Amino acid sequence: MNRRPVRPLSLDVARKIAAGEVIDRPAAIVRELLDNAVDSGADSISVELDGGGIEKIRISDNGSGFTKEDLAACARPHCTSKISESEDLLNLSTLGFRGEALASIAAVSRLSIMSGNYKMRASITEDHLIEQIPPVQDGKGTIVMSEGLFENFPARRNFLKRPSSENMMCREVFVEKSLPRPDIAFRLTIDGTIRHDLPKNVTLSERFARALELKENTRLFFQIDSKGKENDGETDWSFSLVIGEPSVYRNDRKNIYIFVNGRRVQEYSLIQAIEYGCQGFFPNGSHPVAALFLQVSPRVVDFNIHPAKKEVRFKDISAVHHGVSSAVRNYFRSYGIKSSFEREKELHEEIAKNERNTLFQAIVDNELSREKKETYPKAFPRYSEKSDTEIKIAEPSYSSRLAEYALSSKTENISTARQNSESFTKNHIRFQTDSELRFSIPNSPLSSRKEADFIYYGTLFGTFLMVQKSGIFYLIDQHAAHERILFNRLMSGGSETQNLLVPYEIQTSSKEEDDYLSKIKTTLCTAGFNCENKGNGRWIFTTIPARYNGSEEDLRRAIFEKKVSPEEIIYQIAAMTACKAAVKDGTILGPEAAQDLARKALELKDPHCPHGRPCWTTLTKEELFDRVRRTR
Repeated sequence: MNRRPVRPLSLDVARKIAAGEVIDRPAAIVRELLDNAVDSGADSISVELDGGGIEKIRISDNGSGFTKEDLAACARPHCTSKISESEDLLNLSTLGFRGEALASIAAVSRLSIMSGNYKMRASITEDHLIEQIPPVQDGKGTIVMSEGLFENFPARRNFLKRPSSENMMCREVFVEKSLPRPDIAFRLTIDGTIRHDLPKNVTLSERFARALELKENTRLFFQIDSKGKENDGETDWSFSLVIGEPSVYRNDRKNIYIFVNGRRVQEYSLIQAIEYGCQGFFPNGSHPVAALFLQVSPRVVDFNIHPAKKEVRFKDISAVHHGVSSAVRNYFRSYGIKSSFEREKELHEEIAKNERNTLFQAIVDNELSREKKETYPKAFPRYSEKSDTEIKIAEPSYSSRLAEYALSSKTENISTARQNSESFTKNHIRFQTDSELRFSIPNSPLSSRKEADFIYYGTLFGTFLMVQKSGIFYLIDQHAAHERILFNRLMSGGSETQNLLVPYEIQTSSKEEDDYLSKIKTTLCTAGFNCENKGNGRWIFTTIPARYNGSEEDLRRAIFEKKVSPEEIIYQIAAMTACKAAVKDGTILGPEAAQDLARKALELKDPHCPHGRPCWTTLTKEELFDRVRRTR
């Protein structure tokens, strides 16, 4: 190659190269302008897209707005109101701060900004042209428009996708920006059609379900709040986590969102923390639907490592990791996963209660209306010839009438509740009445003995135990049920320890790992892992729990890589032990052993194996009718 001299790039080329790092497609413009709108203090933001955002992007807000002097400088390279000195980068509290966005947008499109009485235009051919206009939006906030994206850069425009695909990516950015701010109203309009209209002042769960357009009911999502403190007693981090119950799951991690100080980031360790906390509740490779909203001190996190601010670097993420996984795990364990039967029953009861309340209110409203409209002679014509005294005696007072209706309504409520309860019970399988033969199969040893409130029919496919209890038909997974029973027995067996003839020696690789191990040392000892710091990163473990059968390397990985709490190490060991010892599929149990296992399974407070699979399911009469296409 011939040697070429070093020379400065032209301003036009330099601006396009710089813009390419920030603006690669319409979604990047939406991201940057939404950051500015949120930073402006707005509580209402509207986004309009035409032609996938390639033709036009218009974002308006009711925030603090621009002055004429601001407009004269805002789209020049590295102009910002967010920071002034390098030290400010260590204490960032805004989404935007570099001052690159507007200059980059102006380098690859036609940019216009309207605020107050002024409009500014900037592009590769126009340099901050300012003109006076009538006040827009009653003089409040700002309107920013980008038109003709990459008109002056055809090579880059050829890499854009179809407008429908670009719209989809812009929508994803819109959702990401709206999720952590339920205090702001957001609206998205695509080609003249309102696609999203999110009201302000709602809960995080409501914003999460509505923005993502989840098919599940918002009542299936819960909010977990937690915070951590440093040695000085000040809160160093806090988070709110919105997560669906175990019945709300996906086959991938696409619906797990991580936000740090209001900005969505790609941080696998925090996704990992959520999933570690969910272990035992989301079985068979399924993943939760969740969003973590983490607030950390700016001094322990650095956002200035990625042009689009999609990545973040933590000074030490171990405490946050442990806090998130522990909070999720503790919540689900205290939450107590209810069976589908219990949830259906609760739903029936809630519907019945609402119907009763509606009926009673209608009776009272109707009575009040009639009291105002009717006169005594019209209401009681047979007394029209009698005296006023007789009329007053014959006519019940309003208070007595209301009391009468209240009494009758109460009686009706009891009757309605009984009918609903009977309807619900009839909806589940009843094979017989008390006077009839319970259940039998001709020429089969599976005929059932008549017992009160419990009937065992036999084994299905060598896997399921068939049981009727309280008029409900259960299919019990014998392996999952036995596994849960053994697991409960192991976890209640105390915390015996064993001394190691050859102590475990774990070598830490950084001061952060030493600090983390020091923080959890007391908890480790309580769980049976007695350890001591010998200096220079050497930690010696002299005792371990009697139930622990992992290696030295297993323990090191559990503590430092998986960030598993000491209690959780025992939990995982007990779960693995119970799984290996439980009766396997295909094993035919004797009648007495099967019945004993079935009874114990139906008495479990948490009818799920330690890995999250349900121990049993129910089959309703309605479902059977549907299978055979029989009318109800």
